[in-house]
Amino acid sequence: MKSLGVEQVYIDKMSGKNTDRPELKKMMSFVREGDTVIVESISRFARNTRDLLDLVEQLTKKKVEFVSKKEAIDTTTPTGKFMLTIFGAVAELEREYILQRQREGIAIAKENGIYKGRAPKPCPEFEAVASQWKSGRISAVEAMKQLGMKKTTFYRRIKGQIYCNRG
Repeated sequence: MKSLGVEQVYIDKMSGKNTDRPELKKMMSFVREGDTVIVESISRFARNTRDLLDLVEQLTKKKVEFVSKKEAIDTTTPTGKFMLTIFGAVAELEREYILQRQREGIAIAKENGIYKGRAPKPCPEFEAVASQWKSGRISAVEAMKQLGMKKTTFYRRIKGQIYCNRG
């Protein structure tokens, strides 16, 4: 990166599957006219074509260039924009294939009795807090807060399933 004259480096430890990434947000707010954003590959920047095009559009509005080293794309030309869309679609397709294979693998493992899902975590205080909620002494939001549970987990547990998200 030093050889490229890079002033600032942003590295997200998260997948490029969505734009809700802290370092991406920092970078997007840092860049200014005349800057160039350099990424290793499009699939590391965004795996969804819409997100990719939206991010590049935001950069373009700020008069910031976008360069992908792997794909060697220049977004300042019509051909470059077209190629960006194609590579973005390929990255999205690749992600969908990965997810499909993962789902298929889990289904096969379940059929063979190998995959049983995440092991339930003990949550001994659940019954006491749920009892307070059922009697109207506390709200569902307060019960979730006390238990450290998300809404879906709380109601799933209320219905008799045994998940608990506390660490």
